[in-house]
Amino acid sequence: MSDSTVAHWYVVQTQVNGEAKAAENLRRQGYETYLPRYLKRRRHARKVDFTAKPLFPRYMFVAIDIATQRWRSVQSTVGVSRLITNGDSPAVVPEGVVWALRAREDVKGFVKMEAGPAFARGDKVRVLAGAFMDNAGLFNGMVDHDRVSILLDMLGRKVRVLLDADLVAAA
Repeated sequence: MSDSTVAHWYVVQTQVNGEAKAAENLRRQGYETYLPRYLKRRRHARKVDFTAKPLFPRYMFVAIDIATQRWRSVQSTVGVSRLITNGDSPAVVPEGVVWALRAREDVKGFVKMEAGPAFARGDKVRVLAGAFMDNAGLFNGMVDHDRVSILLDMLGRKVRVLLDADLVAAA
């Protein structure tokens, strides 16, 4: 886009797992796109790895100058389900939202997520998976950046258990 245009950011809903396809097809039509992604931690068979995932699954941003670009063509772009609108006109993303997301990106272009759960010592938590699934306990603290310590009530006493941070949620 040239500097003389006044483009604003809008939200596009994509087809399921179609974010990359929609972004590519919109870029071919001359639109600037932004698909914020983050690295999701994944465990499988005692192995931990990270995969790139959209921060907002099925949604991405597109910059459009309503005065000079045909915004209705976005609706029929391959990979796009619809452009989010207010009535008959596209809904503008508030100023600074895309900038704030880009400011949180690391050198590889991934949005940095807050590290660890936001629990205080003594908060009630629930185990989401594993041998202690659905057990309630008390948050005891972070062991390292990936694991937490919780206290489970077992056989009439509190037992300290170490779990992956993503296996614990607020009760």
